[in-house]
Amino acid sequence: MGMRILVACEESQVVTAALRERGHEAYSCDILETSGAHPEWHIQYDALYIMGATRWDMIIAFPPCTDLAVSGARYFEEKRKDGRQQRSIDFFMAFANADCPKIAIENPVGIMSSAWRKPDQIVQPWMFGHRESKATCLWLKGLPLLKPTNLLTLEPGKRWDNQTPSGQNKLGPSPDRARIRAKTYSGIATAMASQWA
Repeated sequence: MGMRILVACEESQVVTAALRERGHEAYSCDILETSGAHPEWHIQYDALYIMGATRWDMIIAFPPCTDLAVSGARYFEEKRKDGRQQRSIDFFMAFANADCPKIAIENPVGIMSSAWRKPDQIVQPWMFGHRESKATCLWLKGLPLLKPTNLLTLEPGKRWDNQTPSGQNKLGPSPDRARIRAKTYSGIATAMASQWA
């Protein structure tokens, strides 16, 4: 019998679809409308309310990183002063403290390593068959570390497909940039579904 799984703060449904393919009752949940193919699997509501409103066998959470990631460190002082950063920390910690036996929280490298604790693992898309780089932290409860499924290597002097010559991400500024960058790589989603559920 499949598990009931909440995939919190996921509008893309990449992880949700991978879990559904393996027979689990998985739901994406976000305040945004889903861009995925199955709106019937999406709960457009506050993830914290949905998390507490019913019992889940597993929660995989992707809390917004805008106020937490080191890529935005130059704005941290302002975000601390106006309370944005603390609200984001509190939102993140609500998932960490949830009453659920299996929890995974994903976020880029950021302040949660010092505000709470170091992640259990940092994964990269190139560990799961994608020729791209994006360090992704995982904080885990009741779940094993993800095992790489298709480890790629980079030739000396070369860059990953999503990097400029200076090593920055190629994706330029746009209204959809945050949504595109937040989307989970399919190889990582498949590994989560097959190894955790």
